[in-house]
Amino acid sequence: MTIRLASRMQRIKPSPTLAVTARAAKLKAEGKDIIGLGAGEPDFDTPAHIAEAGIAAIRAGMTRYTNVDGTPELKDAIIAKFQRDNGLKYERNQILVSAGAKHTIFNLMQALLDDGDEVVIPAPFWVSYPDMALLAGGVPVIVSAGPEQGYKITPAQLEAAITPRTKLFILNSPSNPTGAAYTRAELAALAEVLLRHPHVVIGTDDMYEHIWWGPEPFCSLVTACPALYDRTVTINGVSKSYAMTGWRIGYCGGPAEIIKAMATIQGQSTSNPTSISQRAATVALNSDQSCVHEMNRHFKARHDWLVAALNSLPGVSCLPGFGTFYAFANVKGAMEKLGCADDNAFAEKLITDALVAVVPGSGFGAPDHMRLSFACSMETLEKAVERMRAILS
Repeated sequence: MTIRLASRMQRIKPSPTLAVTARAAKLKAEGKDIIGLGAGEPDFDTPAHIAEAGIAAIRAGMTRYTNVDGTPELKDAIIAKFQRDNGLKYERNQILVSAGAKHTIFNLMQALLDDGDEVVIPAPFWVSYPDMALLAGGVPVIVSAGPEQGYKITPAQLEAAITPRTKLFILNSPSNPTGAAYTRAELAALAEVLLRHPHVVIGTDDMYEHIWWGPEPFCSLVTACPALYDRTVTINGVSKSYAMTGWRIGYCGGPAEIIKAMATIQGQSTSNPTSISQRAATVALNSDQSCVHEMNRHFKARHDWLVAALNSLPGVSCLPGFGTFYAFANVKGAMEKLGCADDNAFAEKLITDALVAVVPGSGFGAPDHMRLSFACSMETLEKAVERMRAILS
């Protein structure tokens, strides 16, 4: 029997970050001493008080269905977080809790896009944005920003990308994969363009908000331009800041009409996020935030060391970031030195000869680059860089 898959499967590709992680795990299982710098996952355990809240929820019998769009107590914690950290005021009907921020963004695109609608996506981009747009029938419009402009698009580029078919603009700051972030002034300048195009909805992915060491405080788009409040969905989650990747809780605040549509999509797919995880997330958002600051301190130290170390390698250059736990290095010179045709071949050379797994930049819309996660120990980073130095020297 020949099974015919849906034609939509021809539009998308597997996540390169997950593919690299799986490849590294397979080689480790075969006995290879692989250093995996591919996964975007904190190496810290979930803080004890948050984990205990999940255990207590199980013991208290909080193991049943909840409202599709999230428990009232978690929604209230999210409302308080948005007000406290971003100066944004939402009501419960403007909040949706999903099974991770990835799920939130998927819901947004499914609820918003018709066939042929355009989605403006700055590159380098998180690998899933274009494919989620394609799954919803949308057309990704990629706007590239290289190292010469700090991996950040300009207002002129945004203006040129918007057409009458543009339905959605996605902004991720600080950025996965680059760590680059827009200043308040830069956000205000982009907002001036968006104000001229009222048919465009904005999705701001603020997942790395608290993994931050920029020269000024973190600023979300609507914080910089309140006039965009009525057509912006502000997206966040607990996965990165609280080392809760496996708990799968993302959330957003936005216009009630869009949130209701997203909740309808969710109601016909996953239904509610895990009840236990929702209780743990409530405690994470409401409790003392010193655990977040402590993890951030370690990420900052690793960032500073790794960026300097990468810049010391032959044929490699790396700009410092403002946040996240990724370094995004230009490896064009190193590729030429090793005779690699592209960044995929370079990544293959690293994993084969240096036993170091990284994600090729082309998966993020930025050929000739590689993304390295420093969500690992300093000892691991030092060993990885020495292995890379050995094959480059």
